[in-house]
Amino acid sequence: MSTDRAPSGAQADSFGEDPQPEGRKSGVRVVKHSIVIAGHRTSVSLEDAFWRALKGIAAKDGVSLAGLVARVDAERGEANLSSALRVFVLERAMDSRSSAD
Repeated sequence: MSTDRAPSGAQADSFGEDPQPEGRKSGVRVVKHSIVIAGHRTSVSLEDAFWRALKGIAAKDGVSLAGLVARVDAERGEANLSSALRVFVLERAMDSRSSAD
């Protein structure tokens, strides 16, 4: 089962990379990662830059990547998980810039 929708409020049980580029748009590589959230297997497709940013945020926050994704999943409401992760990264980047000023 490969969807982009997992139950909200879920906790990540595992997170495995499934590096399968889905396409190239303007030189941007989209990579699909598989994740299990509360026993529900799903996949998330994000551009490489977003995966790198999520890994950096997880390291900075002292949590696993799976834990970070589960937290975003729990807070996303009706949003698509991939979109919620992109917005999360953008908001963190904007917060970092604001606090640096």
